[in-house]
This record gives sequence, C-alpha cells and structure tokens, in this order.
Amino acid sequence: MSAAAAAALAPDFVERLLHAADTPAGTAVPAEAEELVDALLGALERGEVRAAQRDAEGRWSAVPWVKRGILLGFRVGRLSDMSVGDDRSSLPFFDKHTYPLQRFDVSRGVRIVPGGSSVRRGAYLAPGVVCMPPMYVNVGAWIGSGTMVDSHALVGSCAQIGERVHLSAAAQIGGVLEPVNAAPVVIEDDVLVGGNCGVYEGTIVRSRAVLAAGVVLTRGTPVYDLVHERILRASESGPLEIPSGAVVVPGARQVSKGWGNEQGIALQTPVIVKYRDEKTDVATALEGWLR
Repeated sequence: MSAAAAAALAPDFVERLLHAADTPAGTAVPAEAEELVDALLGALERGEVRAAQRDAEGRWSAVPWVKRGILLGFRVGRLSDMSVGDDRSSLPFFDKHTYPLQRFDVSRGVRIVPGGSSVRRGAYLAPGVVCMPPMYVNVGAWIGSGTMVDSHALVGSCAQIGERVHLSAAAQIGGVLEPVNAAPVVIEDDVLVGGNCGVYEGTIVRSRAVLAAGVVLTRGTPVYDLVHERILRASESGPLEIPSGAVVVPGARQVSKGWGNEQGIALQTPVIVKYRDEKTDVATALEGWLR
C-alpha cells in the first residue's frame, strides 16, 4: 500500500477487507463489509491504490487484495434502479447499488464530451484525461494524465492505461477480475492504440509503441518482429509483451501445409515492421492537437 493510501485507509484495512471477502458463500458477510468496499472504491478513484503495480524492473503484477475487494462489492451490492430521466424520457440503468456511475465536477480536470460516456465507480481518471462519446471505463481501471479515450472505446475492469495514450475509436482494452492474481492489460505511457484494436488477456504494451488500426493482441497471439527476426509470445509465467517503440500492424501468415495451403489460406497475425523514429513521431503528432 502506498504512503498516501496508508494515510487514507486504516492500518488494518486490508486485513479487515480480506476477512469480509473470505466469508463462505451462503453466510452473511460482516456488517462493515459495505463500508469497507466504499472506502476501497474511494481510494481507487483518488488514485491512492491500484489494481496492478509496476516494480523497479518494470514487471507488472496484479494486486489481489484490491480485486478481492472489488468482487466483495458485487457480493454485498443490491440491484438498484439507477435510471436517468423522468417517466416519459429515461435511460434505463439497473446495477448493483455499490457500483453506480461516477459523478464528476470541473475541479477534477477531466473532459467528458457530451454524448453518452460512462465511468463506473472505482475507476481513476487523472486530470487532463479526455473522454469522447460514447466510451466506457469499468471499475478498477487507472488512466493517466493527457490520455484520450476516443469514441466507442472500452477500458475494461482493472486495466492500466498510462499517460498521453490515445485509445482510438472502437479500441477495446480487456479487463479481468478473476482469477484475482491475473494481471490486467497494461498500456504504458505515450502509446497510440489505433482504431478497432483489441488488447486482451493481460497483454502489456510498452511505452511509445504504436498499434496500427485493427491489431488484435491476446495471450495466444504470436507477434512476428521483422526488425529483430524473432517471434514474441506469452510464456507460462508471463504475458505477451509488445516492446517499447514497436510499430505493430495487422499481417498474415500463410498456412504451410495441407488443405489450407492448397486453398491459399493465410491466418491473421500482428507484425512489428519498425521501431518508432522521428518520422513515426511526426505521423502521430496530430494527437497533441486533438487535446
């Protein structure tokens, strides 16, 4: 727990939260469980705790007690009518009362352009984040300053998005709550995620990488690095990682034998065609003007 979080949460907070989360199914949780969940979600929204952390060597890992606290919030939550509007004109919305939409004010410094965007309770958006409609940020997510979440983009539960990132239109950043030790998707600083990209299953995209439109990355996706003549894959102990500065485009790899080869079938696969240089930076400089 960070020093800031320690100041905001009681010294025995994690112990009490885990005690409540360990309550067997079918048994009433401690009376303070909802209060503990509320305190955790508040700390997440202030950026005092995070669902994942980066160590001194750059390795990312989940923070299991945070995820268990989020799951406890679903357990103690009651289905509630959170619809917006009146009887004649309303937007129906029914969810656990512990996870309403966040309410923002100008003091938070987050731009939420009108048009139907939603940020769920327990997500952190730093000052300077821009939300283009419609977009959605789920519980436990962390988004750094200067990042743009573009139209129809999704930031899944516990996903970690760095500073000055552009999640382009329809980009999908997967989330994960269970298992609690599973690391979420991480997009580090200054990454450009192109339109209709999908990044899932704990994939890490290192700083300054560029994902061209349509790139899909999963734990089972091999990525062919033409520059260094290697194949990047997830391992039993680690996720798929896209190196810092890599420029990744959608590619195809021909089926090498059998009927598929006879039919000329090729399978989609991401390809690193270069590493970010001055020309790439010029091509992505437009992002700054949009903010």
